[in-house]
Amino acid sequence: MRIKPGANTYGKNAVNLSRIIRHEDYHEFRQVSVSVALTGDFDTAHTVGDNALILPTDTQKNTVYALAREHFTGPIEAFGLTLSQHFLSRNPQVSQVRVELVEHLWQRMAFDGAAHPHAFTGGGSEKRTTVVTRTAAGTTVVSGLKGLMLLKTTDSAFVGYPKDEFTVLPETTDRILATECEASWEYTSAGLDFEVLHHRIRQSLLRTFSEHKSLSVQHTLYAIGEKILQENDEVKEISLIMPNKHHIPFNLEPFGMANTNEIFVATDAPFGYITGTVTREE
Repeated sequence: MRIKPGANTYGKNAVNLSRIIRHEDYHEFRQVSVSVALTGDFDTAHTVGDNALILPTDTQKNTVYALAREHFTGPIEAFGLTLSQHFLSRNPQVSQVRVELVEHLWQRMAFDGAAHPHAFTGGGSEKRTTVVTRTAAGTTVVSGLKGLMLLKTTDSAFVGYPKDEFTVLPETTDRILATECEASWEYTSAGLDFEVLHHRIRQSLLRTFSEHKSLSVQHTLYAIGEKILQENDEVKEISLIMPNKHHIPFNLEPFGMANTNEIFVATDAPFGYITGTVTREE
């Protein structure tokens, strides 16, 4: 029986990078976490301890910082493409490069209607994401967002579901719909205007969530994905994670007050976990 190495990768995770882009009269501040994973001919490193083909992960980290000075000035997708090309073109033993970037969003403070030139506030829990995967055969770009808190106070219902001896959940035609949305979409090309597309897709997501007459989280998830694909030919498919962050009506009747669907208990756990992918029919 012959034993040999199976699939393996290695790289540098969580390279935390902050970047000031200095314009004449204002600054931009960017903060990203970059992870690099290399796949290739690394068998001898595993079997005989020969590191001749192992690009040190410390070198990978330093490359991220060094290339950021010239190349991290636009969307994270563009920087990911630059990094992936750098590692693939210089290392013939590497067959695939995967670069994942997560951007922490900062916004310039504003006072009296004017943006401050160099003071910022955090953008909350939302982060922008991309994964660039490059091989000799081609490149894929999968971008998205996570930590996007969404809530609407009406236009959400949940009725008509199966009931058994353990079902106590009452049907409702008017409830809070709240979620922490994560979305990822695959682009059809690596040569697109990623900045414009990201904001257009995000705006479509927000508008559909707010306007959709929801009969379930699944119903709204599909409506969001469907609308984004209808409006953006550059998107091949989109996957969404939409956990149901429950807000349970609090019973005021023991205190002599009517229940008017205004007071709720916000719960962290347990919660419903709903995922789905919406794709184009071949």
